[in-house]
Amino acid sequence: MTNLRIGHGYDVHRLEEGRKLILGGVEIPWDRGLLGHSDADVLVHAVMDALAGASRLGDIGKLFPDTDPAYAGISSLKLLEEVGRLLAERGFAVVNIDAALLAQAPKIAPYKERMAENIAAALGIEPEQVNVKATTEEGLGFTGDGSGMAAHAAALLERVG
Repeated sequence: MTNLRIGHGYDVHRLEEGRKLILGGVEIPWDRGLLGHSDADVLVHAVMDALAGASRLGDIGKLFPDTDPAYAGISSLKLLEEVGRLLAERGFAVVNIDAALLAQAPKIAPYKERMAENIAAALGIEPEQVNVKATTEEGLGFTGDGSGMAAHAAALLERVG
């Protein structure tokens, strides 16, 4: 059995007025936020799905169902901490994470480093092991017209136990 495992995660949320915009655990000033059962942090959700996939934990819907009131409004970084605990329990260590946010606006560049630091801290790894990038979709689709945001993430794990 190989000691390396890779996973891919994807998540999407609709933008709504009256919600805070939380991305990578950073509250970003914006006129709308992402709609979801938790804080709807689409970036962290994609990261969790990548980690869950690489370790065969399933996905965030299985781990943290939106039917459970315990997760209503919860910080996605708290959920990510739990994923990190489960990884360690199963003998996995994070090698690296590469995540991409798809959003027409707002500009994400000023916040990317803090997002990477937050994700790393929640997992107990170094910020250098986490890369966060963002792109627009040139006005195309639901992310391009500003009705939602999406994120992709890839995670490489190493079995250490």
